[in-house]
Amino acid sequence: MTTLPWRWVLPPILLAGLAALLLTMSPARLINLNAPPLESLIVERTVLDDQGISLKVRAEGSKPMIIAQVQVDGAYWAFTQQPPGPIRRLATATVQIPYLWVKGEAHHVQFLTNTGVVIAHPIEVALPTPGLSLATLLGYGWLGLYVGLVPVGLGMLCYPYLKVLGQRGLTFVLTLTLGMLAFLLVDTLQEGLELAGKAAIAFQGQALVWLGATVACLALFAVGRHRGKPPEGPALSTYMALGIGLHNLGEGLAIGTAFALGELALGSFLVIGFTLHNLTEGLGIVAPLLKQKLRWQTFVALAALAGLPAVVGLWVGAFAFSPHWAALFLGIGAGAILQVIVELSTYLQQRHQPGNSGMSYLSLFGFMTGLIIMYSTALMVKF
Repeated sequence: MTTLPWRWVLPPILLAGLAALLLTMSPARLINLNAPPLESLIVERTVLDDQGISLKVRAEGSKPMIIAQVQVDGAYWAFTQQPPGPIRRLATATVQIPYLWVKGEAHHVQFLTNTGVVIAHPIEVALPTPGLSLATLLGYGWLGLYVGLVPVGLGMLCYPYLKVLGQRGLTFVLTLTLGMLAFLLVDTLQEGLELAGKAAIAFQGQALVWLGATVACLALFAVGRHRGKPPEGPALSTYMALGIGLHNLGEGLAIGTAFALGELALGSFLVIGFTLHNLTEGLGIVAPLLKQKLRWQTFVALAALAGLPAVVGLWVGAFAFSPHWAALFLGIGAGAILQVIVELSTYLQQRHQPGNSGMSYLSLFGFMTGLIIMYSTALMVKF
């Protein structure tokens, strides 16, 4: 039996010792600093029902924190906490306040810790939160189909009209698709970074967005090019539907969260805007299939891949929303869209004939048209 040389064993032992020392030692003690622990609390979910106000909170301070008192509209109220006791760092707890909130009114909640730190949480408009039931699940499900599957399917139904296009027309449609995807990439990253700002600092939400995008993009490249060449035809359409589907997941999250927070006007406006926004996405999915016959099974599968994630997003946003997970999913969606952009650009470059300046101008016009279309429909939901 051979033994490992000491020079192989010593580095991991020293590394483990250093890690243990850093975990047990407080650097502030070395310079005689006794600063109080940082205390911070974020509210991830607000539920208003006939029992009062229920708040799901997450501690993100440096030490476990204790909620000593709760104020609602300037008055102290009794409350219950599950689980009781100190809230460990990054742990969650549910705070139930038997407060008779008033529908349509604004309320202001404040948490007071045992060290005197005050953490405010405003409720802009008090409206009852839909409870989890079969009826609400079906309702949100139908709404998700209306926002995601229906408009994407309607856009894909334009396939027969696109089929009669010639070489120049096909180039225009593909570059128009590229412009729409470029807009979706920026939009998805922006939404992910906005949600990252609402997550606990320790989760490093912005890093989650970028890491999710990078890993998703590289993973899809590895799968898509396992045969040594970029995907074309049905494979390219599949990746496009996947990227759009992950983007629609983010749209569903936004709608479900708006309704869960009682922002009915915002939720209804998002439904209308995203529905119009998604009509154009179906065109991009079928564009790589114009040189072959589209079977109905393929049509249904691509439409489901692009549209059904909106249903999942609505369910998650309404009943189990967490900003750090939403940021990660949107980052993954951005990475999928970036992979499609690169593959579609490669496909267009292979089709391009050198010296044909007319096709270059047509490509630029198609790309700009795609950006304008997506920007115009996005005006319905951005304010």
